[in-house]
Amino acid sequence: MIPTVGLILSLLLAFVTAQSVFTPARPPSIPLAVKSPYLSTWLPAGASGTDGGYLPGHWPTFWAGQVLGWAGIVRVDNTSYVWMGNPLGFNNLTNQTSAEYTSTSSTFTMDVAGKVFLTVKFLSPVYPNDLKRQSLIFSYMDVEVVSADGNDHDIQLYTDISAEFVSGDRGDVAEWDSGNADDVVFHKIWKQTPLLFSEKNDQSEWGNWYYATDGVDGLSWATGADTDVRGSFSQDGRLSDTKDTNWRAIDDHWPVFAFSVDLGSVGTDSANALFTIGLCQDDAIQFLGKSGVVSLPSLWSDFFDEDEDALTFFHHDYDNAVSKSSKLDGKIAEDSVAAAGADYLTITSLTVRQAFGGLELVGTEKKPYLFLKEISSDGNAQTVDVMFPAHPILLYTNPQLLKLLLDPLFENQESGHYPNKWSIHDLGRSFPNATGHPEGDDEAMPLEECGNMLIMTLAYWQQSGDSQYLREHYKILDQWTQYLIDEALIPKEQLSTDDFAGALVNQTDLALKGMIGIQAMANIADITSYYADARNYTAIAASYIKEWQTLGINHIATPPHTTLNYGNNASWGLLYNLYADALLNTSLVPASVYAQQSAFYPTVAGTYGVPLDTRHAYTKTDWQLWAAAVASEDTRDLFIGCIAKWIQETPLSVPFTDIYETGDGGFGDAPHFMARPVMGGAFALLALPKEGAHAW
Repeated sequence: MIPTVGLILSLLLAFVTAQSVFTPARPPSIPLAVKSPYLSTWLPAGASGTDGGYLPGHWPTFWAGQVLGWAGIVRVDNTSYVWMGNPLGFNNLTNQTSAEYTSTSSTFTMDVAGKVFLTVKFLSPVYPNDLKRQSLIFSYMDVEVVSADGNDHDIQLYTDISAEFVSGDRGDVAEWDSGNADDVVFHKIWKQTPLLFSEKNDQSEWGNWYYATDGVDGLSWATGADTDVRGSFSQDGRLSDTKDTNWRAIDDHWPVFAFSVDLGSVGTDSANALFTIGLCQDDAIQFLGKSGVVSLPSLWSDFFDEDEDALTFFHHDYDNAVSKSSKLDGKIAEDSVAAAGADYLTITSLTVRQAFGGLELVGTEKKPYLFLKEISSDGNAQTVDVMFPAHPILLYTNPQLLKLLLDPLFENQESGHYPNKWSIHDLGRSFPNATGHPEGDDEAMPLEECGNMLIMTLAYWQQSGDSQYLREHYKILDQWTQYLIDEALIPKEQLSTDDFAGALVNQTDLALKGMIGIQAMANIADITSYYADARNYTAIAASYIKEWQTLGINHIATPPHTTLNYGNNASWGLLYNLYADALLNTSLVPASVYAQQSAFYPTVAGTYGVPLDTRHAYTKTDWQLWAAAVASEDTRDLFIGCIAKWIQETPLSVPFTDIYETGDGGFGDAPHFMARPVMGGAFALLALPKEGAHAW
């Protein structure tokens, strides 16, 4: 038999693409279904393992590292191949030829024995301007099959999830059911004894998980032990349409919730199946606000009466999701490349799902709130100094989201629930419990948080024009300003946002934040017609910044640069708070400071970037990008190039960390941060108003 041209081409393609091509890079971890602090599923992909980033043969994980059973198998002409996960007893893997991520999606393409191509697209849509859709904690997986050799092939597609999604304790008992609504067939899984507002290993301990697909001809389903259900599909090409009623521990014969779709004979016209995964929680946040401690519902529940209504709406909305996501992907791609080139897009597009995945919309349509989890560091709710590095992505996508994030902090403190005169550090030690600190015993970062709140509030006004918001909160903003006036010029020994590095006296960059905060309040006073306050605060800020240039700059160094703390000429650090001066266009800091820092950073850069300061060799990714946003073009490109290089080469296999060693790209002695929403700070350059960007 003479081989066809199609067969020859497919065999050549299989040979050439034995190694997957990763576009725009192979990141440390690839986002799959990432939509909230609890729907956060990733594929480890770091460069330390030669097979990192391959969907077939590897289990997806929760952001914290624990396996989440999510499997995919395809039968091609009666032979089974694994395209997702690592199920026991299956030896044939599809050959992954490419993996690509955009801001909202990750797509894997595979060659199945030279017979068919299989494409798996994970889409976690982001809707910055549509609170109804953004509030839904669901994500899509679309699987498409097409002939690779030009011949028709008999195809059955299988996928399942395990009960590992419902609890962080694999010994906990799960319950489940199956049903259908509005032409959608679904599995529903929950914890037998839910614990409201509780976590184990950072996974949610309450709510209903759903796995769903279209109720089409050729669909079959089953629930049961993993090896039994998967083995049944491999043997028969379909499932039994039966329910396992033996509710049990997650790790007791690993119950899975499966679908099989018989696609029939597939040739050069592709066939596909769409799946939806997600979580429904009626109550989402416990909040201490003006009415005392209340339970705030998930915002989606104000639009939908039942879980199934939300599920079916989302599932049937796929075409719209693809269209809106494509537009957002395109805008971010165009803006990123125009601002700083392809390396910058490699960074920004990897951060979008992660940043929004740390947020949750709650409340009602009339009174919505946006809450943030300090993922992987302290687990706090609404941490101000985590919101601060994250907030550029909100300014870029929709500044109203920043207002919804600030609202709970203002409400809690203006209702008298916090006794200190400075800004609170967070609204609760354990997300989703935002019950504040009525005793004033939160982690003390007084100068840090006062500056952050003033800067973010003015940044919101700057890009929204909402001067009424400034009037509503003028009293407490002014209160925080008084603290900065007392403390910013000569800071006492205290923590900054980089608390992992320890407390320090006379921190140069922290002092700068306080001074910019005072100038921000001067602008707020001017906008709201408190002209005497505006003149007074402007004069104070100008006086302070003049002294700061003597206290905090090593003028005898070549090149000159700011110190880590006053008088310590052997020290230096990233002056990332300089960004706020450009963001707010306050013109408080002289252009000479921008220029000297730009000239200095390249002299201390390592392989993967500029260290955070002289105390350690590690750096902070978010702060580097803040520094880059206000640097000269050459220095900006140095920062961005180093980070893009790190993304491609790091040995780490965790969701985008914001801290790593600049020498080898690993954690070293740095804290093991991952998946934190602070990476919204990657949008620092794009959030700058045109008139706010420093002119070089």
